[in-house]
Amino acid sequence: MVDRRLFLTLLGAAALSRQQAFAQPALRPAIKRVRTKTLEIAYEESGPATGSPVLLMHGFPYDPRCYDEVVPKLVAAGHRAIVPYLRGYGATRFLSAATPRSGQQGALGQDLLDLMDALNLPRAVLVGFDWGGRAACVVAALWPERVRGLVVANGYTIQDIAASKTPAPPEQENRLWYQYYFHTERGRAGLQANRHDLCKLLWRLWSPNWKFDDATYDRTARSFDNPDFVDVVIQSYRHRFGYAPGDPALEAIERRLAAQPKISVPTIVLQGEGDGVNVAGGGADTQARNFTARYQRRMIPIIGHDVPQEAPAAVAAAVLELV
Repeated sequence: MVDRRLFLTLLGAAALSRQQAFAQPALRPAIKRVRTKTLEIAYEESGPATGSPVLLMHGFPYDPRCYDEVVPKLVAAGHRAIVPYLRGYGATRFLSAATPRSGQQGALGQDLLDLMDALNLPRAVLVGFDWGGRAACVVAALWPERVRGLVVANGYTIQDIAASKTPAPPEQENRLWYQYYFHTERGRAGLQANRHDLCKLLWRLWSPNWKFDDATYDRTARSFDNPDFVDVVIQSYRHRFGYAPGDPALEAIERRLAAQPKISVPTIVLQGEGDGVNVAGGGADTQARNFTARYQRRMIPIIGHDVPQEAPAAVAAAVLELV
């Protein structure tokens, strides 16, 4: 017979070991840097240089840590995984003080295309959610010849700025409070002074079923200390409503995006049923009309907004299925 006290001691030790393992940061690759015409983009790269490339794009307010459990699965299958820090995050920097600190959709898409050019990647699978999903959708829509496949959370996220002044149902307007907050100078000051706590609140609201710990959040939050973070975020949320001018250098791209171009590459959309900001709609898939190639939409129970960090196996499986 097993001594009950010994059993309880061993059980407690095992639980502590699991907690410590959860709190330890995963070993990750060193940050690399590459220059485009606008940015010095910091990125992490894993897997063989000859592997089929997969670019994984984070959103707001996140960083490459959201893909820490996705990347090993792709590398094990022989892929080259590249995870950049978006403009305004981590070690990514603007090359010129004169460049507008824009977070508009055209900027995110152009940055992704420029990164592919700088790394000499003719084609790649694109993965993204939130801002990163929008960047991936922009490249897939405007330069489909560069995209082997697309895996995005929340579907087609190219903004229809002309329609942005049409109010959403009250419950959705309530979920978007932070965007309206950022439209004000009080919101800018609040993000500047309280970025750590404000972004942590968004994590909790947008992924209500995900019980992340402080260490997990803090590993990402250090990326918000980028000197351009506040300016890029504020411009992003004002521009999408027509309340801030865009970068003139991106006007041609924004005109093309205003036409709401369809996406003609194989696509898998992953939607967390527990997403607290982009709420999963029931019934018919109203976004299917935006995709003209092979397309699937997969609902993931319980999962919230940060799909790759909350459901890494589902993201990796979708990528491997496309390739």
